[in-house]
Amino acid sequence: MTLPSETTSPAGTLGRLLAERRALIGIVGLGYVGLPLALAALRAGFSVLGFDVDPGRVAALNRGEGAFHHIPGDALGPALAAGTFAATGDMARLSEPDAVLICVPTPLTRHREPDLSYVEATARAIAARLRPGQLVVLESTTYPGTTDEVMRPILETGGLRSGHDFFLAYSPEREDPGNDQFDTARIPKVVGADDDAARTLAEALYGALVVRTVPVSSAAAAEAVKLTENIFRSVNIALVNELKLVYDAMGIDVWEVIQAAATKPFGFMPFQPGPGLGGHCIPIDPFYLAWKAREFDVPARFVELAGEVNTRMPYHVVERLAAAVDRTGRAFSGASVLVLGLAYKRNVEDTRESPALKLIRLIEGRGAVALYHDPLVPVLPATREHPELAGRASQPLTPETLRAVDAVLIATDHDGVDYGLVAREARLVVDTRNVMARHGLTGATIVKA
Repeated sequence: MTLPSETTSPAGTLGRLLAERRALIGIVGLGYVGLPLALAALRAGFSVLGFDVDPGRVAALNRGEGAFHHIPGDALGPALAAGTFAATGDMARLSEPDAVLICVPTPLTRHREPDLSYVEATARAIAARLRPGQLVVLESTTYPGTTDEVMRPILETGGLRSGHDFFLAYSPEREDPGNDQFDTARIPKVVGADDDAARTLAEALYGALVVRTVPVSSAAAAEAVKLTENIFRSVNIALVNELKLVYDAMGIDVWEVIQAAATKPFGFMPFQPGPGLGGHCIPIDPFYLAWKAREFDVPARFVELAGEVNTRMPYHVVERLAAAVDRTGRAFSGASVLVLGLAYKRNVEDTRESPALKLIRLIEGRGAVALYHDPLVPVLPATREHPELAGRASQPLTPETLRAVDAVLIATDHDGVDYGLVAREARLVVDTRNVMARHGLTGATIVKA
């Protein structure tokens, strides 16, 4: 990688600022992707100006308060004291950064079509303040073509040209919240752009932040990389979810099968079944590609089938739960269920697209009462999919709580939960994560689902 040599050109000036760590990095969206990215940039020696539409989050970050369980609360303290980090909700300041990295949500509509409203709104906000020499990088997961077909036309509305006056690239986020082995700086970064100058500048930026950059030929190729990574997981999780249904009908424990199969040193990669998919990527991204594929009259059958299988898993779990409760002599309608674990994955507080929320709705739709306990989610926040659940509070995990309910449904297997207490005190435990068996807890009152 060679930085532009003409230091008086927009690309050359920015290249020099990046090389000398004097560039101001702007990050739009200070969530599970943007905040770790900001910390990586600060550790690399850059100054960071963060943008977020949530005034509460902006205020908390400017006070140095932690936003997420897996990020230390004092992580921003040194940068705040040194004046190298600030958070703001004032989009008029988007002209200040030399590089603007976009980390905003890309959810689905109710019809499972891409919702690019956050990306488009951010692009319009940047376009209104765009100046020559800025680098704009989209990190949000999306379908191939978004950077060129959606971002570029909006950014060029003010008369500046991509690749000449400003520089546009795509670099997909690869965050895995709660994974201590791979923080942002230790994950290679794919970088794609439709012109050499933008790609080179994006490589220079991310090369300073992470262990390695992986350049690809275009923004669309980089967009496809991200979808491929998540579709790979979606399809394989759907496979083991379907195998769970098949093996359960045969009286075979799918977790035992997977554990044994994983001893093969080649040709097999273990994936774990569960109550459904959650998070900001895997339940959503496959539908982005399936939607885009229709434009080219190409079916994405594996992708869509995987989505269907994973989407149906909460329904299967509630069927198993209801049948297990019925076998105790208690009608499921009117029964009480404690959902254990509300976040979409272990040891994080993120409830986005969590199957536990769907489980609560399905349980209550059948006339039962649903409570929850999650040590990381004391109060359920508002979500796009289930706004009616906002404000519900986590119940204490005590002998009294466990004895008072008809069943405990384990949806998320956080560490630090006293599963022995659950086994001793609950009348019935329905386990979707095999966590009870992993703790050596078995018995007639414990059912796998």
